[in-house]
This record gives sequence, C-alpha cells and structure tokens, in this order.
Amino acid sequence: MKARIWHNPRCSKSREALAILQGAPGVEVEVIEYLKTPPARATLAALYERAGMTPRQGLRMAEDAARALIYADGDTILDAMIADPILIERPLVETEKGVRLGRPPEKVREIL
Repeated sequence: MKARIWHNPRCSKSREALAILQGAPGVEVEVIEYLKTPPARATLAALYERAGMTPRQGLRMAEDAARALIYADGDTILDAMIADPILIERPLVETEKGVRLGRPPEKVREIL
C-alpha cells in the first residue's frame, strides 16, 4: 500500500503520524513537506472532499492569519491556504482507502 503524508517536520502530531505510517508493515510512504511544496488548490480541495471535510475544518486555527478567515467561505479559505500553506492543518494522510487529518495521529490507522 502507498501512503502520502503532507508533513511538517516541526509538528509533533505530524511526526507521530509519520512514525505510524513508517511502522505499518507493507506501507510505502511518500512524504511531502507541504510548506516547501504546497499542494495545488484542486489537490487540496480533492483531499478535503475525500476526507469528508470542509476547508474550514482543515484550517489551522492556531495561526494568527486564520482568525481573519473565521467567517470566510470555503473558496476563500482554500485560496488563503494556497497563498500561505501554514494555514493548512497537518498532517493530511492519503491512501487508496481514503484521506484523514492526523489529529489525533492514530486516525491515520483508519486508512491503512
């Protein structure tokens, strides 16, 4: 099985999710440091759709810039995330079984 993780190595939850993926037998992990290589807008929208999430649910509210988006619509939030990828809550993990936001990190087990 292949797994792709949009990862921030400075984030403890992202590191924990990556460790789960790397420790899972038979899982080939692709790591994308999304702050260096942000997803395309269409990719991010598709990830949220597959996860059953809205862009608002994927917004990293711990960031100061997120407060300005509290009443924004999904398209505006996606645009802001693409312009400033730190606004993307992490980690996002994708496998053939689906997409999960790894908060808590153990949620990634649902798609392994």
